Amino acid sequence: MRLDKFLAQQLGVSRAIALRELRNKRVTVDGEIVKTGALKLDPEQRVEFDGNVLEQITGPRYFMLNKPQGYVCSTDDPDHPTVLYFLEEPVAYKLHAAGRLDIDTTGLVLMTDDGQWSHRITSPKHHCEKTYLVTLEQPLADDTAAQFTAGVQLHNEESLTKPAVLEQLEDCVVRLTISEGRYHQVKRMFAAVGNRVVELHRERIGDIVLDEDLEPGEYRPLTEAEIASVDVPGR
Repeated sequence: MRLDKFLAQQLGVSRAIALRELRNKRVTVDGEIVKTGALKLDPEQRVEFDGNVLEQITGPRYFMLNKPQGYVCSTDDPDHPTVLYFLEEPVAYKLHAAGRLDIDTTGLVLMTDDGQWSHRITSPKHHCEKTYLVTLEQPLADDTAAQFTAGVQLHNEESLTKPAVLEQLEDCVVRLTISEGRYHQVKRMFAAVGNRVVELHRERIGDIVLDEDLEPGEYRPLTEAEIASVDVPGR
């Protein structure tokens, strides 16, 4: 990659501003001041801006984050803090959520810069399963599990939801697994049967389970096995 393009990405600025910073002698490569943006970087070269190392990214990145309440999964929001706040990674703004959560929903969020990989999770045709721990306002009705298995008619939707698996843990606490991702689906499913979701926490996406060692706001890279569990054609 050219040095000026690398700087623009790392600093989140235009190519013109990156060139200006080069001319101002604020950039070194392997300890030497470089003033031209045309330099082709090798992966092992060390680039510093004002003495701070800028890490080169050599491939796609994959992370799991335990999302707390009060944060949105978009990469830019004028009204609310985003989950990027927690990611201490180079060029974090290049990462996106593979399956978003509402601002008040907690739990597993997968962050990546691999568009094909995230598409296999979010595309409706792939029916990626997601499991949620749900706290309800009222005790679970006896017939709710059967209704969810048969499919629920959501407000302003033409088709029933796909069969979902509901496991009761306590009177007002259940574990729900769905294989589609309609807008606010879990909350709307319980509203359709006369109940209301008080708390919602995502535990699993596909074969990737939220690491129980991650506190809210903490994250870690995915393992090779976790990454490979999302089947991308041609890989």
